[in-house]
Amino acid sequence: MTLNDGELNHSYDDYSDRASSQGGAVSNRDSGVSRREFLGMTAAALVMAGGLSEPIKADTKNGIPYRTLGRTGEKVSLVGLGGYHLGKQSDPNESIRIIRTGIDEGINFLDNCWDYNAGESEVRMGKALRDGYRQKAFLMTKVDGRDKSTAAAQLDESLRRLQTDRIDLLQFHEVIRETDPDRIFAEGGAIEAVLQAQKAGKIRYIGFTGHKSPDIHLRMLATASKHGFTFDTVQMPLNVMDAHFDSFEQKVLPVLTKNDIGVLGMKSMGDHFILASQTVTPIECLHYPMNLPTSVVITGCDSLPILQQALHAARSFQPMDSSQVAALLAKTAKAAQAGQFELYKTSHHFDGTVANPQWLG
Repeated sequence: MTLNDGELNHSYDDYSDRASSQGGAVSNRDSGVSRREFLGMTAAALVMAGGLSEPIKADTKNGIPYRTLGRTGEKVSLVGLGGYHLGKQSDPNESIRIIRTGIDEGINFLDNCWDYNAGESEVRMGKALRDGYRQKAFLMTKVDGRDKSTAAAQLDESLRRLQTDRIDLLQFHEVIRETDPDRIFAEGGAIEAVLQAQKAGKIRYIGFTGHKSPDIHLRMLATASKHGFTFDTVQMPLNVMDAHFDSFEQKVLPVLTKNDIGVLGMKSMGDHFILASQTVTPIECLHYPMNLPTSVVITGCDSLPILQQALHAARSFQPMDSSQVAALLAKTAKAAQAGQFELYKTSHHFDGTVANPQWLG
């Protein structure tokens, strides 16, 4: 489907009329969305959702859609199980039940990190992956080290905790500083440890993650390119608030899709802060990034009911058309203006390596 300028303008007029008819709760003026900005958001959303090209096609497993992880060709579940919240569960055995239930229900993408809950998240996931579950999972974890020796030591510790001899995807964690890309790719930098580990068969694919600024993500991609390296994946916030403010979706996502780099969406609910805005529901929060060309949307599940909510979101997802996208973005436009509910961009609330600089090496 292709929309011309007239059709996009018509969609904007419908959006303005709809907003005004809702008791003036969200109008063009007080939402902060100009005609130009709206048209840009709508066009971008259509491109990302496939509305300007071919619709996203997916395999399924137990009702869970599967998508291709960029140029790796790997098939991963549309929803991924976040590792941080698993370590916050008061009962370790319940964490194991959550992981195994998720895999049994069709999830294969597992997220983790060397620093999550002082390693407890990886320890619990390692126990859950016994008894044949490791073979059913696409396992990802992350390291904080910016130099070769620190990154190598953290990787080896992650392998031990996860009780595996190979990690499917290793990512550089929290690329949130302007200096991070140069440190990672410097002589003696972390990239050397990761490439050696890949050659040794300890890891299969390499990516990076960050939540602070799309410009830093672009810098990381450019630095890698300068060194003749292309990442397999990139993880970043993609949600109903990000679309309006310092947007990863608008700045980084087109670069990733152009280069066939796997897109890992996170912060769909901004931890709980986006839900605190009382503008959207949890299912809407999950469906929005699923409507983008994400390979997987990673979400934290610290209980079986929250896991079931994530499973329901994946199973019930249907691609949204332009009017549905516009209506959802209209609901969040005003609340999203200053990043009030995206604290990972505007504060140090989520910056683990800022509070613990020793993790960087």
